[in-house]
Amino acid sequence: MKYMKRRGLKLFAVAALLPMINAGAPAQTTPKPPAQPTMIVTKDAAVIEQLTQLVRDFLANVPKGDKKVFDNFFADDVIYTRSAGVTVDKEEILNNIDVRAATEPQATFDADGFVVHPYGDTAVVNFRLIMHSPNQSGAATIYFRNTGTFLKRNGKWQVVAWQATRVPLVEDKQ
Repeated sequence: MKYMKRRGLKLFAVAALLPMINAGAPAQTTPKPPAQPTMIVTKDAAVIEQLTQLVRDFLANVPKGDKKVFDNFFADDVIYTRSAGVTVDKEEILNNIDVRAATEPQATFDADGFVVHPYGDTAVVNFRLIMHSPNQSGAATIYFRNTGTFLKRNGKWQVVAWQATRVPLVEDKQ
């Protein structure tokens, strides 16, 4: 009986101490995710602006047919999938500049609807390309969705993958 009394006292002492031990502990709550440092948000905003401007500058210079513009924009190992589903490399892109200038009327390009996802030295850019192309009846506007993957090498952003998809015409059926 002595044993049970001592054991009972020990259990009682532990049970009496538990509320006091827990009283000093903070209440358990769901941990909040750490706040994003402002520096990262600022850095991402700068990358988003830089790549958006890079695409806009490229599109503004495309009608000039300057191979240097294309050479700077596209990486040597680029994979470009045209809207027709044909995949070309940088050599073919550069060779087609002269062919396009000789066979197609001078088109101009705008862009809107930019979405940029930076991932360090890689970024994915999506936008709507607006092509204004003169034709026999005056002018045509053709829309494309473009997605490009940019990689920053040696401090310079270049396209390593590009996908152009022509947006189908929506006819008014009234």
